[in-house]
Amino acid sequence: MPEYLYPGVYVEEVPSASRPIEGVGTSVAAFVGVAPSGPELAGPLAGIADFERLYGRVDEGPGGGAGHLGRAAWGFFRNGGRRLHIARVADPADLPAGLEALASVDEVALVAAPDAAAVADPEARLAAAEALVAHAEAKQRFALLDAPAGATAADVGALRQRLDTSYAALYAPWLVAGSRGRQAATPPSGFVAGVYARAALEHGPHVAPSGLPVGGVARVTDAPAAGADGVNVLRRSWGRGVRIWGNRTLSSDPEWKYVNVRRYLLFLERSLAQGTQWAVFETNGEALWSEVRLTAESFLLAQWRAGGMVGTRADEAFFVRCDRTTMTQNDLDNGRLVCLVGVAPLRPAEFVIFRIGCATRPDADQP
Repeated sequence: MPEYLYPGVYVEEVPSASRPIEGVGTSVAAFVGVAPSGPELAGPLAGIADFERLYGRVDEGPGGGAGHLGRAAWGFFRNGGRRLHIARVADPADLPAGLEALASVDEVALVAAPDAAAVADPEARLAAAEALVAHAEAKQRFALLDAPAGATAADVGALRQRLDTSYAALYAPWLVAGSRGRQAATPPSGFVAGVYARAALEHGPHVAPSGLPVGGVARVTDAPAAGADGVNVLRRSWGRGVRIWGNRTLSSDPEWKYVNVRRYLLFLERSLAQGTQWAVFETNGEALWSEVRLTAESFLLAQWRAGGMVGTRADEAFFVRCDRTTMTQNDLDNGRLVCLVGVAPLRPAEFVIFRIGCATRPDADQP
């Protein structure tokens, strides 16, 4: 029996010429950073032992071992990350070269450069952030930026003036990690990337990576910029450990202000693009358009059922169009197939409002 999807559309078996769309991964991370030795590009690493085998022992103490890069890798795996790529550079100024090396690694969804926030020159720090964001936008990835240690509201303001993007989020303050007596302050991006990965693996790519515990942290440093516009803060909650408070991108567009919305749309776009590659060189006509529609609708229906979109019915959550209304004759003459997809992603409840009243009992003594 065909399955009713939404008015006028039924989903039957996916045609033999096509194949079901599989969601791409959103938990694989890549870090660019400085290490004393090791390969320029490595991965995927499956644990901190893999990192130490290639780049040396991670020393939590100040200035030891693989420094911020090593502590970021340790924080990533400590918080649930499972696959990590590393691009080693000799100096933070070589960040563009490291990012270029990562461009060919297709599975990467998250990128960070933990050493960039430790650069003393403010202009060099801003340039590194711009390079990271440009890479994320070009490769359809999401960048995790670190505020500099002890960042002020002015520092954050300077960064916001240079960056307006939905492909990145900014985190502060720095974290103190490591065993007792061997602790060191380090940028939070590696730890946050692990939380992102854990949330995606355990709950799905539509879940906001905020309000979640951050493991392996002894304490957080002072955060003068906490509360500044655009900063997602890590703070210790009473009885709940260190958690991520904030789910904002660096975009001024209200449609793209939430991290989980941007990440989920990236997931859908990449999944649909990769999952319809079978259509290349097929005859571009009604039969093909119908196959593409059914394939995309089946995938989006599964996503809606998994809780990734709003709506009590599928037609309230998404639509798929692939017909004469989405393609011009020029498109057809030039071999272009155009499919229009619209979705209604979930947005987080940032503010939960309680109204509490107190009523006097009729028999109560009046003042």
